[in-house]
Amino acid sequence: MDHKVTSEIFSKLMERLPVVWDGKEAILFMRDNGCSNWRQMEWPGWYFQFMCESLLGWDGFFAIPGPSYGNVEFDGFRGIPWDFKAHSATLGDKVPTNGYYEVQCALNDFGEVGFIIACGDIELDDENQSFKKWHDDLKGKTSAYELERIQRGAPSRRRKVRFILRRIEFVFVNQSNLSTCGSFQGGMRNSDGTPRNPKVMLDLNNPWLEKHVYEVE
Repeated sequence: MDHKVTSEIFSKLMERLPVVWDGKEAILFMRDNGCSNWRQMEWPGWYFQFMCESLLGWDGFFAIPGPSYGNVEFDGFRGIPWDFKAHSATLGDKVPTNGYYEVQCALNDFGEVGFIIACGDIELDDENQSFKKWHDDLKGKTSAYELERIQRGAPSRRRKVRFILRRIEFVFVNQSNLSTCGSFQGGMRNSDGTPRNPKVMLDLNNPWLEKHVYEVE
C-alpha cells in the first residue's frame, strides 16, 4: 500500500479526532448522534469505528460500510476493504479482527485487506465501579451480557474510563502473509452451544505484515 494513501487517511482523521477520549463524553456523543453501539461495554472500539465512519465517509472519501461476506461486514472501502479497531498497548501486541473465512473471501476479491488501528493507553474505573454504575444507569436496564455474567457468578471487569491516543497503525493482510497471522476463538462456542467463527489475530510485531505507523503528537 502506498504511504501517500495512509498519510492522507491519517491526516483526514486527525483533523477532528480527539487525542483524549473521555468515556462519558464518547458514549453520550455516540448516543446523541445516532450510533446504536453506545451501550457497549468496550466503548473505545465502537467510538473509534463511529468516528472513522463519520470522518472518512461523510464526503465519499470512503464507502461506508464496506463489502459483506455472509453476516460479516467490513467497516469501509477505499480501493480495498478496511476495518477500524482500537487497541490498548497494556493488553499486549495482539489485536483480534474479522472472521478468518471472511478475510480470505475479501482477499480473493481484492487481494488485500487494511486495518486502521488506534493504539493508546487506557485508564480504568475506580474500585467502586463508578463509571460502570453511570453507564448502567444511562442504559436503563441490565444487558443480556451482564445477566449472563451474574448467573455464572463471574466477577465484573473494570471498565475503561479514558483512552489516550498515541499512534495510528495501518496494517495490511494479503494472500502471502495471512498464514503468518494467528487465529482467535477457534474451537470456542457461543453461549447457545454453537461454534464461534475463528477470527484473524494480528500481531503488531509480526515482521511479515506491511505496517505504516503514524505517531500522534
